[in-house]
Amino acid sequence: MNDPIADMLTRIRNSQLRGKSTVITPASKLRAWVLDVLADEGYIRGYEATTGKDGHPAIEISLKYYEGEPVIRELKRVSKPGRRVYMGVNDIPVVRQGLGVSIVSTPKGVMSGASARAANVGGEVLCTVF
Repeated sequence: MNDPIADMLTRIRNSQLRGKSTVITPASKLRAWVLDVLADEGYIRGYEATTGKDGHPAIEISLKYYEGEPVIRELKRVSKPGRRVYMGVNDIPVVRQGLGVSIVSTPKGVMSGASARAANVGGEVLCTVF
């Protein structure tokens, strides 16, 4: 697997299309940090570390729905292994005029775009959520 973040985002999108309440993805620190931001911003209920069917560490993500519709309407990967996207603090994208959130990997950790602006740090824009 070349892009574990894109794999996790795709698993979340596919599970929401099927109406699943949970989704399992392989565990990694970066995935957990991205899920922390999604949970803090209210896009998922939460997640917990488990063990997959093959015995490897995994993360079980609890998806969130509102009136039968998924809370996450759009989940896009911005920075990819073939084309990394780095932005300064003034260039971090505002998603849907502030209704969405961009997730940025900064020297101070993985955080939302608003938190990165408040901390005055730029970094790699991992994905956008609306």
